[in-house]
Amino acid sequence: MQLYLCANCGNRLYFENVACTRCGASLGFLPTTMRLTTLAPTGDGAWRSIPDNRVLRQCTNYSAHAVCNWMVENDDPHAFCVACRLNQTIPDLGVQGNLELWKTMETEKRRLVYSLLRLGLAVVPRSEDAFGLAFDFLADTGPSFSERGRVLTGHHEGLITINIAEADPTQRERMRERMDEPYRTILGHFRHESGHFYWDRLIRNSGWLSDFRALFGDDTRDYAQALDWHYHNGPPSDWSTYYVSAYASSHPWEDWAETWAHYLHILDTLETAYQYGLHIQPRTGDAPQTEHDFDPYDQPDFKALIEHWLPLTFALNSLNRSMGHPNAYPFVLSPMAIHKLDFVHNVVRGAR
Repeated sequence: MQLYLCANCGNRLYFENVACTRCGASLGFLPTTMRLTTLAPTGDGAWRSIPDNRVLRQCTNYSAHAVCNWMVENDDPHAFCVACRLNQTIPDLGVQGNLELWKTMETEKRRLVYSLLRLGLAVVPRSEDAFGLAFDFLADTGPSFSERGRVLTGHHEGLITINIAEADPTQRERMRERMDEPYRTILGHFRHESGHFYWDRLIRNSGWLSDFRALFGDDTRDYAQALDWHYHNGPPSDWSTYYVSAYASSHPWEDWAETWAHYLHILDTLETAYQYGLHIQPRTGDAPQTEHDFDPYDQPDFKALIEHWLPLTFALNSLNRSMGHPNAYPFVLSPMAIHKLDFVHNVVRGAR
């Protein structure tokens, strides 16, 4: 993720900021420029960006609910920003606590959309295109963790459904333990489910399909039966040799979605390392040394990405353990998993 500067006072800013912590200037992210913009009110409900004097409007979810910090060009006919236009269903805001859960969801969703835009991928709402993307943020209506009345996170024909209970850290941790997962985050859900969406758009009817099947397996395998087998029998004992996660072994579609999500994890984290100018240079042993000196979203060579990624994960995990936390990166990438990540990289580069 990029770092930004306040155009008013030069203070460092972060992606989620709505006001400068030093001078108090209002802020908004403008997706057409991919910049967090310093704003001055014009007096008529619009805003002027500093210093380029663009006339902008706040996304309605920014001005009405404070769950967004993205802007819309003043001549844009849409009331919502490009990220919020993807929403098909939002939580019932009359229910206590739902506004805060939704705000958490929107924060993580915008990180996904940021990455998709930076990769040059099409981000079109299903309300404007039958083959576009949409989100439903729904709440359980039945007993907690029972199947009846429970909203299941997933993707179907462009619609990504997320259970808003995932925005509650207590509930999410309970689900992580129940599913025996080393990693479970809202952003991870968004990235994984978007992988299913882009498989339909980039692989299903494309020239990549035969290469996909050679690497990931036969996608025509019965999906429901494959998942049922996985949940009843678990992953194969040698899953880590071939897959980025145990769940990826359940079906080629899930293998792609898990690998796709992992690719987005890598890019966003490497961009943060680049923005901070990190230089990994261990003082002992023969551990790899890496200077994060390029923007990963513009890097055509996947080998360069992985050569920078692995040393960074070693440092991240060591830092976390120094604070008494589990590994920030609880994964081990096998050569086959890296090969699959390289395939995702090539598909994305080809779709720009």
